[in-house]
Amino acid sequence: MTACGEPVGPATAPLHWYLIHTKPRQETLALENLVRQNFKCYLPLLKLQKIRQRKTVWVTEPMFARYLFIQLDARDFGQNWAPIRSTLGVHQMVRFGGQPTKVDNDLIELIRAREQGSPAQTLFTAEQKVIVTDGPFAGLEAIYQTTDAQSRSMILLNILSKPVALHIDTASLRRAD
Repeated sequence: MTACGEPVGPATAPLHWYLIHTKPRQETLALENLVRQNFKCYLPLLKLQKIRQRKTVWVTEPMFARYLFIQLDARDFGQNWAPIRSTLGVHQMVRFGGQPTKVDNDLIELIRAREQGSPAQTLFTAEQKVIVTDGPFAGLEAIYQTTDAQSRSMILLNILSKPVALHIDTASLRRAD
């Protein structure tokens, strides 16, 4: 979770969350630049397992690609829009009917709870059917069991009607459709 900056305006001002649409893959850039302008922002993040250069790695990505939340003083909104609009990484503020869309505080709290409570997401789950894509077993269906620390997975491959445990590079597997 990334929350940053201080609330805009006096402590008694009614603060509301709004949704910012960022430029592609520039959520973090937009967040950093909004923080420099002392806006309070929130970029929900997820930890995911991905394959990069044939190795399994853990990456942190935005929960909602191209979106982040910003908290603004509702009475002072028109004044705040110009610096937000011209911030590097920001595409536009999400609007409906020409008006910036307020995001309910309860929704923000729900997203924060989900973000903090969600376990890291792995590529495969135990007992999931996978297809081997490389090596002598390429094209065969197997059942995924677990991943070890060396980016290798244990799978059960059905050989001669008997399940055989096999350790294979995780990058050599894909989900069976």
